[in-house]
Amino acid sequence: MRLAASPHSVAAGFAAGIVVSWTPFIGVHFVMAIIIAYLIGGNVIASALGCLAAGNPITYPFIWAFTWEIGHLILARDSGGQGGGVDLPALWHKGDLSQIWDPVLKPMLIGGIPPAIVSGVIVYALTYYGVKSFKIRRKERLMERARERMSLAENASGV
Repeated sequence: MRLAASPHSVAAGFAAGIVVSWTPFIGVHFVMAIIIAYLIGGNVIASALGCLAAGNPITYPFIWAFTWEIGHLILARDSGGQGGGVDLPALWHKGDLSQIWDPVLKPMLIGGIPPAIVSGVIVYALTYYGVKSFKIRRKERLMERARERMSLAENASGV
């Protein structure tokens, strides 16, 4: 709230952090959020805060399951009861990302688009109006304090 930036800049940055948290690319969320925030005129600190708020060890399992299921619905795949499954640790150990793309990353990336858009718009709006009203109230409080100081100074000087 106290970032020295416009409400749009703070809201855009925070929303960028929320949006990238829906992607399966965990190691680069901060970098992605900073780039997106920069491109849309958002505050990069707010984008990092958005990443931390949405993407954390508590929320990631829910995000992954949700995006994977949505991705399978969009791609018209049967997500339940896959016969052999995917041995992710073995594939990561081999470094064979091409085998991870189709069964895991593609559905999660595609499935992350709808919730990213919805949450991004909602978070932008809430943050924008929240920051705007906070800054207005803060400005009014500061103006009131300045008026009080001026009246005290005038009374002390005998004017």
